[in-house]
Amino acid sequence: MRPIDRWLAVGVVACWAGTLVLVKQGIGEMPPMLMSMMRFALVAALVVPFTRVSRRHIPWLLLVSFTFGTVHFGLLFIALSLAEVGTSAVLVQLGAPMASLLACLAFREPLGLARAFGLALTVVGVFVLAQGPSFPGLLPLALLIVSAAGWAVTNLIVKVMPPIDAMALTGWSSLFCVPQLALAALLFEGNPLPHLAAAGWHGWSAVIYSAVVSSVMAYGVWYWLLARNPVSAIVPYSMLNPVMTIGLGVLVVGESIPLLKIAGTALILGGVLIVIMQKRPAVAR
Repeated sequence: MRPIDRWLAVGVVACWAGTLVLVKQGIGEMPPMLMSMMRFALVAALVVPFTRVSRRHIPWLLLVSFTFGTVHFGLLFIALSLAEVGTSAVLVQLGAPMASLLACLAFREPLGLARAFGLALTVVGVFVLAQGPSFPGLLPLALLIVSAAGWAVTNLIVKVMPPIDAMALTGWSSLFCVPQLALAALLFEGNPLPHLAAAGWHGWSAVIYSAVVSSVMAYGVWYWLLARNPVSAIVPYSMLNPVMTIGLGVLVVGESIPLLKIAGTALILGGVLIVIMQKRPAVAR
């Protein structure tokens, strides 16, 4: 793996970490479901005109739009309005071991001692994290767990669906996600027009950054890196995401880093790393 590819991988993860912090700031000016809907609408507008999909892909794209768009990102944005951004970034990483367990059940993939140890380590990490003052309440915790489960299920769907270009998958699933989030925003957040008119630069910068930089540019570079390098050489860089998010949360939002938060984060990320670094990974990244 060339040094430039390593720096690009770090840069991509930094872009993703910046997204969570910007969204955390932006939801003070724009409701979370409305912000998520605007983000996917912008992604679809940028990508769909330049990609094509076949009819056989449509049912699978609808599934991905629900599990990845509405469930994963929709609930993640709501959780960020109720919990610390750093802790949220750590707990969402539970999607990787969830995907491993689901793959073992669905595809009869062997779990193995190493993965079992990694999964146990993540459970211990969550327990340690729960002892600290930054651990979210019951509602945001439930939202983050379901959000991670949505990401895990999406991996399984992508693994069994007909082959499709990565950017086409991103753009068209975003398009199908828009009406789902628009309906949810209308039902739970009311008329969107006053919110859009009142949103300031924090809200709009979160929408534009998460769509253009995080979804289109960063994922485009990430897929390019995966095509040029072994998956096992690229995927571990994603573990830097919660670490960078915690750091940005301290610098930008003013969050604290108590000792239990550090210990719990280290255990969770260590367990996730053990799970995804096995020779027969269950997670389709």
